Amino acid sequence: MDAYLVDWFSVIFRWLHLITGIAWIGASLHFVWLDNSLEDPGEEKKGQGIKGELWSIHGGGIYNFNKYQLAPPSWPSVLHWSKWEAYTTWITGTLLMVAVYYLQAQSYLVGSDKLISDPGVAVVASISYLLSGTLVYEALVRSPLRHREGVFVVLLALFIALQCWLATRLFSDRAAFLHVGALMGTIMAGNVFLGIIPAQKKFVAAVQAGEEPDPAPAAFAKQRSTHNNYFTLPVLFCMISNHYPFLYGHVLNWLILIAIIAITAYARHFFNLRHRGIFNYWILVRAFIAFLVLAGWLGYERYAERQASLAMEVADDAAFALIDKHCTVCHAEKPTQPGFVAPPAGILMDDRDAVLRSATQMATAIKTDYMPLGNLTGMTAEEKAELVAWLEQQAGG
Repeated sequence: MDAYLVDWFSVIFRWLHLITGIAWIGASLHFVWLDNSLEDPGEEKKGQGIKGELWSIHGGGIYNFNKYQLAPPSWPSVLHWSKWEAYTTWITGTLLMVAVYYLQAQSYLVGSDKLISDPGVAVVASISYLLSGTLVYEALVRSPLRHREGVFVVLLALFIALQCWLATRLFSDRAAFLHVGALMGTIMAGNVFLGIIPAQKKFVAAVQAGEEPDPAPAAFAKQRSTHNNYFTLPVLFCMISNHYPFLYGHVLNWLILIAIIAITAYARHFFNLRHRGIFNYWILVRAFIAFLVLAGWLGYERYAERQASLAMEVADDAAFALIDKHCTVCHAEKPTQPGFVAPPAGILMDDRDAVLRSATQMATAIKTDYMPLGNLTGMTAEEKAELVAWLEQQAGG
């Protein structure tokens, strides 16, 4: 029953996290596009205090967006604030982290051959990783270095790269990618809570008091918002990364993650420029070429590994003995592994025909250390190589 409740807890908060994340990211991308796409409003509207305008059509209607230099002549009765999308996304993401990685730390958070093997210590390390990373970012963004754009971008990139490496040393490979995404998501929510909303409140208070707003907090808030904009695509990748064990299970997974974050953030730069009327298609070309190089490198490695596996001789009885030892504790009609009430993904491995049908999927999961989950059964490197070789031979046959 405990595992059943945890599963429902995970489903509910994963769903809510997805819904609120769509709302937050959608609003963020929309307002960045809107702000970058504003046009000259004309002298008449400038006289009304309007800084820029945008005409748009959506859902069968024509919309006219106006951005004021300060505020409209009369204050609106209702002013909408974009903040709860960010807060609820972070809260639901945190609860999802608790459901999947903290309540099931031995299975999902702890990895074989990592610096941390104790589930309790791993949970503390996870919280510390997210908290310390956020504090380092806050110290960096509040320092005078933020005024030196080139230096700041390099330092921020090195900081994220270090976090990619550190996460893959501390946590299971699957959890590592998720933690990098969770760190960037926490930084993004922190930017809203600690920088953007306070600056907006100061701005509103000054305007309502008839005072000239201090431009420094607003400029700082916009800088934080820009950081969030470039984090968006990398965070989305980290959110879906658990579906791709061939990436997070690679021996150089930290380098792969750094490359994907860099490529996606660079591609985002194209759209930010495009909204301002600057069309630099070479950015997309370079990003696409970098992606092809990454995919080509991984593809060549997989081909070489597969050829080596096909050359290895493994008897059927020996392979099924390994499956019985390391797989059927979970992948059986009635799993014997504590915490499981049903076989993961519905795959039964106590049936030889089912094993043969799932050979490709099994080989990928084992080769990338996704299975056995948390290596609770203690599969050795030699056993892993033998079973992967046999599975790939079955898949190739």
